[in-house]
Amino acid sequence: MKLTSEQVERTLDQFEAKVIPEDHPAVPELTRIFGDHTYFLDDTGLLVVEAAEPGDEGNVLKVADWEDASRTVLACHSPEPTGVVVVLEEDGLADEE
Repeated sequence: MKLTSEQVERTLDQFEAKVIPEDHPAVPELTRIFGDHTYFLDDTGLLVVEAAEPGDEGNVLKVADWEDASRTVLACHSPEPTGVVVVLEEDGLADEE
């Protein structure tokens, strides 16, 4: 799922990762492989957030692992749950854009 800037901020407040900017040269290829998402990187690999029930939460899924110690190559795989659930909307109210 593609997150709003407010949702990205809330997500990063709840787990340690870095967001990949939408204008990063890798995003078109990531979108081709995994779909239209906001992408995050952490020490374990490449992560996305998928909507959960209720709609104000999201499950963090890992879709690629680092293949090398220097963290320059990712190995894609089927989405794996990380066990991390993030609250995307403040007070359970959806943001409108």
